[in-house]
Amino acid sequence: MKFLARFAVRHRWYVLIVWILLFVGISAVSSSVGSAYQNNFSLPNTNSILATKLLQSGFKAKSGDVDQIVFHATSGTLETDRAAINTMLGKVAMLPEVAKGGVVSPFCDNVGAMCPGALQMNKSGTIAYASVTFTKSAHSLDIPKIKAVQTTAEKIASKQLQVVFGGPAFGQLNSPKGSPGELGGLIATAIVLLLAFGSFFAMLLPLGIALFALVIASGATTLLSHALSIADFAPILGSLIGLGVGIDYALFIVTRSRQNLKQGMSVEDSIISSINTSGRAVLFAGSTVCIALLGMLVLGFSFLNGVGISAALTVVITMTASLTLLPSLLGFQKFRVLSRKERRSLKNSGPESVVPAGGWQRWSAFVARRPKVLSLAAIAAILLVSVPVLSLQLGSSDQGTDPAGSTTRMAYDYLAQGFGPGFNGPLSVVGAIHNANDVAALNALATSLKTEPGVAAVLPLFENPQGTVGLISVISKTSPQSSATNHLIDSIRNVYIPKATMSSGTHIYVGGQTAITKDFAHILDSKIPLFLTVIVILGCLLLMVAFRSVLVPLVAAAMNLLAVAASFGLVVAVFQWGWGSSLINAGTGPVEAFLPVIMIAILFGLSMDYQVFLVSRMHEEWVNTGDNELAIERGQANTGRIITAAALIMISVFFSFAFGGQRVIAEFGIGLGGAVLLDAFILRTILVPAIMHAIGKANWWMPKWLDRIIPHVAVEANE
Repeated sequence: MKFLARFAVRHRWYVLIVWILLFVGISAVSSSVGSAYQNNFSLPNTNSILATKLLQSGFKAKSGDVDQIVFHATSGTLETDRAAINTMLGKVAMLPEVAKGGVVSPFCDNVGAMCPGALQMNKSGTIAYASVTFTKSAHSLDIPKIKAVQTTAEKIASKQLQVVFGGPAFGQLNSPKGSPGELGGLIATAIVLLLAFGSFFAMLLPLGIALFALVIASGATTLLSHALSIADFAPILGSLIGLGVGIDYALFIVTRSRQNLKQGMSVEDSIISSINTSGRAVLFAGSTVCIALLGMLVLGFSFLNGVGISAALTVVITMTASLTLLPSLLGFQKFRVLSRKERRSLKNSGPESVVPAGGWQRWSAFVARRPKVLSLAAIAAILLVSVPVLSLQLGSSDQGTDPAGSTTRMAYDYLAQGFGPGFNGPLSVVGAIHNANDVAALNALATSLKTEPGVAAVLPLFENPQGTVGLISVISKTSPQSSATNHLIDSIRNVYIPKATMSSGTHIYVGGQTAITKDFAHILDSKIPLFLTVIVILGCLLLMVAFRSVLVPLVAAAMNLLAVAASFGLVVAVFQWGWGSSLINAGTGPVEAFLPVIMIAILFGLSMDYQVFLVSRMHEEWVNTGDNELAIERGQANTGRIITAAALIMISVFFSFAFGGQRVIAEFGIGLGGAVLLDAFILRTILVPAIMHAIGKANWWMPKWLDRIIPHVAVEANE
């Protein structure tokens, strides 16, 4: 680390030029080739995916997403606008990416004849919809071509006729781009850094490094999207993680460099020492974040693999910038990283003491005197915040949770009002047809489902032209997000289908977006224990190598689990129970099925960050003094201010993303921001030092046989 730091300082112009070339090159290439983000994920051999495959094989022309153009008469009935609506639908049917015969009007022109859209208008004639089937799934469609459909339909809107749009394709048009609250988070970050350092130049360094690295990481992720399946929310998630860890890593190194300068070191020595101490901690902390993120690979989902790899890439780039570009910039800044007051004090009064005096020194002494009482109080507070996690419901937030007033939310509400809450998530019961017995089985199933208490409507059996696949659409009485709808899916699969197929033996499956989401959530839920085990073991091994201790990694793992529980408690309270959800314009509903895995990975990484920064300073003092109590007090006193400042920065960044209008990103923002708040101000400020005081010298114990096996790598060099 000393060699790396010395090279970066002495050859700072070369280092700066290399980073600028990398910045310009990746930005230019990524802008020219564009992105290829997609929300593909596979659930091999699940009931819903088998239904989807059977449906696609039987109805190839209509295998794309089906969206709705919803009409609402504000006065009178829709019959007044029949001609205008039908003319408009004729134009929509001719647009690119709309399947042949894929537009179905709610009006029946031939009385007495079979009308495909007979059920697409409510009884009062005030709410109706036209179904629009695209040739591809929503994520594969070109945005301009979706926009063309919306623009064509909007032209007939008037004071008497509202025209709104629902479905996955139209939902992409209303998906927020970026995070409007991000600027506010950056301003808050700048204020915290200015208050912490008292120097404008020192404030610019962490913020500049994080933003510079983030642009490079964003370009690299864009290029990576052509090789991996990466979800479309990955760039915003990468910004959230990159800003958080990037500012923190630079902050710790700048702080240590400033401390070294104030203790009388030369500029070059102060930078080299900061990289050799805090830089090592950054390297270990960044490695733990990457390990946690890459732990998602064990789940075997391409959807999550891309998110994990792209997020880990962002962390690697920000960490590398902190260890190479930052020391070169510190070399340019020299003593300007100190405030004028600090420079005058250094000149007039000489170097300051290594052991800080002030509020954090007094607080660390207070924790040392009352470890048991404070431990119990901290655990009680965390458990109280964690209580809502017992009500956690995984699923998929549909367009009923979109911001009020958005076209997709209005479409959702009108369809629920006109046709019932279950209409927004119909179940597709799909069966293979080989002979007359199979047709009889499907008809018998349709008849029996009408007696199910949870079913609002069952559409007649619809066969493909070849007579090889049959489709029964089932409308639930409850919304797609309701747990009762999940129970209905289980009942159809486990009770009704086996009874109907006893004589024919044909394969019948339950599909549709609601069923796919349910299967996805079930599989992810079953793999979370394996995922937790992997990242806990890997994290513990890394900390064991760093601190030559058995108990320190175990305490860290326990703290991380508490942080995760508290984080999900906050997410459930806000997004399921609705506590404060109106403040961020987010509807209530289930937590996204993939959220726990990604958040656990990020939280384990970020929690390990604070653990490494706190305990590495304690370990350094332990190596120097051999006194456990003194080491814990000094370590906490030296890092308390900077850990809380770093936490305030992360909280500002994370919470700012909650106001972007994209529900899944808001869930990440609230969950991560709340977790950092509790982690920094309760777990690391109170619980960890209190427990370590209670444990005593056993904190640093390791069996001799284990000590011989594990590699010797120091986090904090003995300076």
